[in-house]
Amino acid sequence: MSNHRKILVPLLCIILISGLIVLLSFVLKHKNIDGRNNTTSVQVALSDSLEIPVFTVSRPEQVIAHTGFTVSYNPEWRIPNWVAYELTKKESYGQVERYQHFEVDPEVKGVCPEYWDYNGSGYDRGHMAPAGDMKWDANAMRESFYMSNICPQNHNLNGGVWKTLEQQIWTWARQHENVYVVCGPIVSDNPQTIGKHRVVVPDAVFKVLLCHINGQWEAIGFYFDNVAGTRPLSTYCKTIDQIEKMTGIDFFPSLEDDIENKIEARYSLQAWNL
Repeated sequence: MSNHRKILVPLLCIILISGLIVLLSFVLKHKNIDGRNNTTSVQVALSDSLEIPVFTVSRPEQVIAHTGFTVSYNPEWRIPNWVAYELTKKESYGQVERYQHFEVDPEVKGVCPEYWDYNGSGYDRGHMAPAGDMKWDANAMRESFYMSNICPQNHNLNGGVWKTLEQQIWTWARQHENVYVVCGPIVSDNPQTIGKHRVVVPDAVFKVLLCHINGQWEAIGFYFDNVAGTRPLSTYCKTIDQIEKMTGIDFFPSLEDDIENKIEARYSLQAWNL
């Protein structure tokens, strides 16, 4: 072998190995994250997203970043632990037509429920990230119908005060440029299940919001028992701290601690015009 080849071959090997390392780093950064209580990885992958929460308790999860929202899917419950997204003023005016077909999430590893698991159960297929907030993009709209984004919900709740809150979030996004949203189920120790895939029925659902209002951060939580809800929105309000105790989730952990501690200990009905 010539001296030229002796130099060239090791050089090519170094270049090839370097390329593989870069490719592996990219894949690990962008792949879906799954495991039990894998909150550190979630923060690394989505560290610039104010809406992404972390668990303070152990909980099975697979975290999937879709076009318009991120879901922490619980493979044991067959429903999300939480769903998080940011809704901007521009996105709230989206005109994409509503998608009409519930689908298995192709990113879920293991069992994902089917739409027919809900048939005859008496429960709605309740969106966590609502289709109405995904009208800014066709893929975001379609993915909002993935079953990983769905919980069994009381029909009157889903079409009543839960829907009222969804529509109110459009107003807040348009008034204040954007709103950060996290929502999900609250499940008892011995929950009811439905369908062949034993989809867990939550006892309640929650939604927490973060928004910059009048020059300062404001946060508020909402708690709904999974029954018909007809009272004014203000009667369902909770502090973020209260929702955190119910769920074992730390919301908006990327905020500076002094701001997070202050706004999560109280809420202002006046700031939110409730």
